[in-house]
Amino acid sequence: MTLDADLIEQLRRVLASAEQILPKAVSEIDWRGCHAASWRRHSLTGYLEPTRQADDIRIEDLLGIDDQKKVVEDNTRQFLKGFPANNILLWGSRGTGKSSLIRALLNTYATEGLRIVQVDKDDLPSLPDIFSRIENQPYRFLIFCDDLSFEPGEKSYKVLKSALDGAVYSAPENALIYVTSNRRHLLPEYHTDNLGAKMVNNEIHHGEAVEEKISLSDRFGLWVPFHAFSQDHYLTVVRQCIANLCRANGIAPQWGRELELAAIAWSHEKSKRCGRTAFQFAKRWVGRRMLEESAESSARDVAAKYF
Repeated sequence: MTLDADLIEQLRRVLASAEQILPKAVSEIDWRGCHAASWRRHSLTGYLEPTRQADDIRIEDLLGIDDQKKVVEDNTRQFLKGFPANNILLWGSRGTGKSSLIRALLNTYATEGLRIVQVDKDDLPSLPDIFSRIENQPYRFLIFCDDLSFEPGEKSYKVLKSALDGAVYSAPENALIYVTSNRRHLLPEYHTDNLGAKMVNNEIHHGEAVEEKISLSDRFGLWVPFHAFSQDHYLTVVRQCIANLCRANGIAPQWGRELELAAIAWSHEKSKRCGRTAFQFAKRWVGRRMLEESAESSARDVAAKYF
């Protein structure tokens, strides 16, 4: 019995449509060589995709946040040893090193079994699936959600609350949740939220709106704040960044009043004094200096050749 051409073409269309909703075929991740992965959602399910390390930043490279580094690193070392450890919310100003610190942890402790799975906010409902993929692996995983915040009406935070609280979707023993956010409570806060507060026996009791917002961040065992730098602190970090870049490129470091004023002006343009701004200024200044020295060296070579 032979199928007519119309039926064959119809079957082809059905199969092509089915392929659009079926998850792509992916091989199991070999965590021995893969240190980080991202969760990729596809139609009805999702999969873990290996992620290439973007940089080789180390914990000691992050300047101006020594207190924050100690808290996060100590907690991570406890976790790697199998000791009690907390989920962490790293919150505060942009560019202050929150995400860089997580990447530095991986670069520093990957050889001790640390691994990272990055999850976007929209994929938080997939946390139970992610947990099932890693719970039997002989590694310690940080489930990392970067720049997380929720808007009114979003419900995906309920899955995160459950995972943090050790309830239905609790994380396995070999996983912790690290989140970065510009918001301390992950949700927007309004002046009207405090209208429901009341005094009971000289204690302030928050209204339902505030309690709902605090209830999520409260589930993180550690809150680690990152604040904008003072000008003196910013200039100290700029000077350290310039010294490190000069040393790495084999040139003598410089510092003076003119350079200091230029660094201050740079921070005004960026409207931010933080580690990111300091490092960006240092790269700009050191790179221009190297370019000028290279041009001068080329000019001398030409002059020596013809004169």
